[in-house]
Amino acid sequence: MLAIKNNIMAENAARHLGIAYDNLARSVERLASGLRINSAKDDAAGLAVRELLRADIAILQQGSRNAQDGISMVQVAEGGMQTIDELLVRMMELTEQAATGSYSPAQRVIMDAEFAEMADEIERISSSAHFNGVSLLDETPTAANAVAIHVGTPTTINIDKANMTKAGLNIETDDGGWQAGSATAAGVDAAGDTWLTVAQGAGGNTAVTLTISFEDNATSANDEADIEVALTVSTSAATTFTLDDIVAQINTASNALGLDASGNDLSYSAASTYLDPTSAKYVLSIASRESDADEYTMSMGGLSTTASCGSVSGGFTITEADAVAGSLSVTDNMQAGVTQAGLNILTSTAALAAMAVIESAINTKDAARAAFGYKMNRLESTIAVVNVQAENLMAAESRISDVDVATEMAVLTRTQVLAQAGIAMLAQANSMPQMALTLLR
Repeated sequence: MLAIKNNIMAENAARHLGIAYDNLARSVERLASGLRINSAKDDAAGLAVRELLRADIAILQQGSRNAQDGISMVQVAEGGMQTIDELLVRMMELTEQAATGSYSPAQRVIMDAEFAEMADEIERISSSAHFNGVSLLDETPTAANAVAIHVGTPTTINIDKANMTKAGLNIETDDGGWQAGSATAAGVDAAGDTWLTVAQGAGGNTAVTLTISFEDNATSANDEADIEVALTVSTSAATTFTLDDIVAQINTASNALGLDASGNDLSYSAASTYLDPTSAKYVLSIASRESDADEYTMSMGGLSTTASCGSVSGGFTITEADAVAGSLSVTDNMQAGVTQAGLNILTSTAALAAMAVIESAINTKDAARAAFGYKMNRLESTIAVVNVQAENLMAAESRISDVDVATEMAVLTRTQVLAQAGIAMLAQANSMPQMALTLLR
């Protein structure tokens, strides 16, 4: 029907042109973005699957980086253990050298000094082996402190720490002597705080002597030279000594003991400060030179019978009631002594004992280092597997989400032709009503 009010052919051509244009726009978008799914309306189910796949791929890729960081962390620990290995071998060499009878006691003292330095360096290395703030070589390995490496799966790879400190390897060095510490009630908040107060009173002596003696109950003999510390005190006012002062003065006296009749060097540092972990107080620790001591006495001599002092916070105090007959035993202020477990190579016997301990330490170190080695191998294998998994998931995501360029180009060509045809037919349809004008003339 020829009509001029409603041009049905034009409406029909315009509708088909709109469809062709929408399809053309969709093809252009897909080819421009490279994605078949650009919005949820393109494929709602496919979009949901794609986003889950992308999340899985991101997790696996980060897991691969985590594993690489884990390898770097273990390399730091293993590198430190390589140096520790060299130090332990040197310590073993020194024990063998000191075990032979062709060296004098004085020469063994020199060997023992190097032996102790090697152990101290092992302690320093183990305490400083950190990766991004994570300590690696100074903690006893437990399930709780293991480093969990997440590698993109619910299961983690746990890397156990190692305790390469002197305590962990059981190579704490010392003279192997017997030690005691002042009671925590006599402790101070800081080593620079007042620890000993002496007040002689008017007319008192200006010099008192702190004497430290070690004995062996089995022989009831004084097996070591006494350590005599001369303290200068005021005759009219209380004299205070910090814990650091007392430690320094005791060590000055013990390091001045010199040689015995056989030429053995008796000098050593007998005193140290110790931070008690329970009370958080600093206390005095004194040690004998020999391991057979099991008793000690500490006494103050030269005191005035009028000696007294006021109360102080922590530390030792000497009062008039304590100063009986001009002397004072301060042993009651000390805790019970214990035998040191330290190693030394001052004698052939001690060197042979230390050799067995160092051998055990090397075995402990080797086991821990081997564990780090196979953890690195496992992490490298994990990286390879995770990368393959990520690659396969990317291929799956590509099949769902990426546009097939060849197919889409065919669609684009078809829609371009349809759009061009639609534009041409719309132009023809728009001219059809003009045919009715010939009937109106």
